[in-house]
Amino acid sequence: MNFPFEWRIGLRYLRAKRRNHFISFISLISFLGIALGILALITILSIMNGFHEEIRSRMLSMTAHMTVSGQDDKLENWQQLAGEIKQTPSIIGLAPNVSRLALVAHGGSSQGAMVKGVDPNLEGAVSTIEQHIKLGQFDALKAGEFAIVLGSELAAKLGVVLGDKITLITPEGSNTAVGYIPKMKRFTLVGIFEVGMHDYDGGMAYIHLADAQPLFGYDESEVSGLQLKVTNMFDIPTMRDDLSSVITRTVYVTDWTQQHANFFAALQLEKRMMFIGLALIVMVAAFNIISTMVMVVTDKRSDIAILRTIGASPASIMMIFIVQGMAIGLIGMLLGIAGGVSVATNIDTIVPFIEHLFGFKFFPANVFYISFVPSHLEWRDVWQVAFMTFMLTLLATLYPAWQASKTQPAEALRYE
Repeated sequence: MNFPFEWRIGLRYLRAKRRNHFISFISLISFLGIALGILALITILSIMNGFHEEIRSRMLSMTAHMTVSGQDDKLENWQQLAGEIKQTPSIIGLAPNVSRLALVAHGGSSQGAMVKGVDPNLEGAVSTIEQHIKLGQFDALKAGEFAIVLGSELAAKLGVVLGDKITLITPEGSNTAVGYIPKMKRFTLVGIFEVGMHDYDGGMAYIHLADAQPLFGYDESEVSGLQLKVTNMFDIPTMRDDLSSVITRTVYVTDWTQQHANFFAALQLEKRMMFIGLALIVMVAAFNIISTMVMVVTDKRSDIAILRTIGASPASIMMIFIVQGMAIGLIGMLLGIAGGVSVATNIDTIVPFIEHLFGFKFFPANVFYISFVPSHLEWRDVWQVAFMTFMLTLLATLYPAWQASKTQPAEALRYE
């Protein structure tokens, strides 16, 4: 192919010749450093994406995409409102609930917990709680039988097993001659669930909706809110518009991004800081090109002088060394992207192999809730890494190339 002479000379300088072996070795180290930095950056970002996705899926398995509630946490005549909401095509699941903080006690132990009164027949439409039952059965929650399902950590703190009697103490009570007495009711433990998140396993309990309503001071037609599952949880504004077109009363609508805003903001901040930290590896490798190119320019001073004497302009000389430096960076970038994408997409094979080879587990199942290394490659991250590397490599080549363009032929050839 008929490349410009600047390109041909710049690419030719990448190959070792007689006395240039050391410089070519430094060039090799430079692009290998870039490749390893990019590989690490893409792999770690993909693993972080995997963990974030796993946490989000576990969190949303226990909470609704959207919640419709009324004033004072009481939604009256919820059946009529549910009928209006079901007219929305984007709503694929609906379930009522009564949620209140209460004290759960057994023997001499007591723990605060969020108690949710639900209808077991409808709850499956908005959450996957039944899939997380570790012991017992979720459908054992029956109206009037005062059964309760606890998180595994909460059950362990209370020291209870299936069949034990648990006392539920609620703030709703009555004033008597001896003072205010909270309402108390004994429940039978019929199930234990485990999601893998402390907030749920250690602080949540389920009872039947019909048992929760009188316990927390609700009428039969009143609930705390309606939990909704939507077709696209990432397009909440559209879902809100769909709801507003069918609901005929004033209600409050909250979605999963608002309920867990601080948590997801912390995850994004963590990923951003990790990107910046790992990008420093790539930055160090990219700026190693400066030292490589400075040595190349020093070694090629006589060649530069000859090119200048036969008519090459300073801009052409500068372009020769920019091409050489960019070639080093681009080779490293392509190798790093290929390696990073390969590792990120095969992490489920690589990690078990390493664990088997060295005889240990990264995340033992008896210690961690997530006993595997999740990975989710996002091509947006790959393009961002590629763009950042390209810009760093370009910046790293400018100064040595500029110094090369300032070489004076007479000075360079004086001692040749």
